[in-house]
Amino acid sequence: MKKLIKIGLMGGTFNPIHIGHLVMAEEIRKGFGLDKVLFIPTGNPPHKLIEGQVSSEDRYIMTLLATASNEHFEVSDIETKRIGTSYTVDTIKELKEIYPMAEFYFITGADAILEIETWKNTKELLDSCKFIAATRPGYNMNELKSGIQKLEKKYNRQISSLSIAPIDLSSTDIRKRLKVGKTVKYMIPDSVINYINKKNLYR
Repeated sequence: MKKLIKIGLMGGTFNPIHIGHLVMAEEIRKGFGLDKVLFIPTGNPPHKLIEGQVSSEDRYIMTLLATASNEHFEVSDIETKRIGTSYTVDTIKELKEIYPMAEFYFITGADAILEIETWKNTKELLDSCKFIAATRPGYNMNELKSGIQKLEKKYNRQISSLSIAPIDLSSTDIRKRLKVGKTVKYMIPDSVINYINKKNLYR
């Protein structure tokens, strides 16, 4: 019998992808012994508007560039090529067909895991893969622990968490810096900076 490969799933608008995303993915990959992390730039997510007049193709390419140096990172266009609204539960269904020998670990932020009951088909979603909530030092762990315990009891599913390095970066702040011409060096990979400059994005 073939061994299941452990794949982390990291969805996001990645608008643009930054060092914080990469550090989170690598820390969780190592912490949970994942074989690889699959980055999934969102198409039309139900919970977030895409800002900055940047196409899904641009966000996909920037994610490819940012992850290219890590052999354990891959990027999927499963959502950016989908027509209509993208829901995580549908994405995981499709990925199970593509990777029948995989065990999936969905990586998300602590705030998002506490709001998971606002996502489409919560029970089916929690049944479909394991969930990992990433936290940073200073996060209210009592609130997270209480929220996770309630979800675990209600849906009979285990949800893991891991504290990661405190990198205080956000795509929103990076877009603002780019708009006014401030440097973003060391906040996002040089390959992504070069692409942004070449395409004149976020200006």
